[in-house]
This record gives sequence, structure tokens and C-alpha cells, in this order.
Amino acid sequence: MLHEIIIAGFGGQGVLSMGQLMAHAGMMEGRHVAWIPSYGPEMRGGTANCGVTISDSPISCPVVTNPTCAIVLNNPSLVKFAPLVKPGGLLLVDGTLVDEKSERTDITAYYIPASQIADELGNARIANIVLLGAFITLTGALQPESVLAALKKVLPERRHHLIPLNEKALQAGVDYIRRVVAQC
Repeated sequence: MLHEIIIAGFGGQGVLSMGQLMAHAGMMEGRHVAWIPSYGPEMRGGTANCGVTISDSPISCPVVTNPTCAIVLNNPSLVKFAPLVKPGGLLLVDGTLVDEKSERTDITAYYIPASQIADELGNARIANIVLLGAFITLTGALQPESVLAALKKVLPERRHHLIPLNEKALQAGVDYIRRVVAQC
């Protein structure tokens, strides 16, 4: 099993923390993982992305250049990273914030209203976790229990009161994608 993921959006959307969360969850499951962040000097509001690799075998190169999955939270990230996804790969898009569509027919794309779902749960900043729930459901790359346990490692202790909300967001992503897949 090898998942090479690019997560991209604006700084402040939880792109880097989502990658850290995936890497920690993978480690908890005994997998080989790599996480490499990339962001501009402006951070919040600037562009940010990270590459995450989750594998059952050692990782020879931690740099993700042709991902098996791209998770994008803004239009510039869709334009930049959708073309890099390997044929047969997966594209997950926050369909609330991204109004463009990928023209690729050799990948599977899901436009998930993650920010809308997050707003309905009471906090727009958890859209990344909604997308993570969709990702783990579609790929089986990580177990939800590992992701939730990793939240305690990734979130600073002063933010641990947000763990129940993140749990709801993860489940909302799982439930949304299950409904979509069941309709296909």
C-alpha cells in the first residue's frame, strides 16, 4: 500500500495540520510516513501545501511530485496540483470554495461541500477534517480511530476542547462520501 498525497490551499485552512495529522495517524498504525510542508513567507492567507506519504514499506523519496491523491481547498491549488495526480488517482476538492472543475477524465474527482458542512457543524475551520474523513473512507489509508488519537498529538493542549468537534467533522466527511458513493 502506497499513498502519496498533496494537500493544498491557503494558509490558515489547516493544510499543514491535516498533513501532520495524517502522518501521526500513519505512525500510530505502524506505517512508514513522510510529511513535507511548503508555504510562503506570508503564511495565513498565502499559499500552503504539503506532501504526505503513507506506505507499508520504506519510503525511498519523501517528496511527492506525482500524487496518487490531491486534496485541494482553493482554486489556485486545483489549477496547480490536479494536473499532477497520477492517472487512476483521486482528487478531493472543497466544492464550497472551489468553483472550477478539473477537466481530467483519467482520475476520480469528488467536489465535497466541506466548508458548508463545517459551517453547519459550527466552525468553518474544520473543513479540512471533513475532507480527511472523505479521504480515509475512499482510500482506507488510515483508520478513523488513529486519526482521532493523532488529534491529541497534533493539536496543542489548549485546543483539545476542539477534539469532539473535529470528531464530528471527520464523521461528517465519512457520512457524506458514503452517501455519494451509494448513489453512484
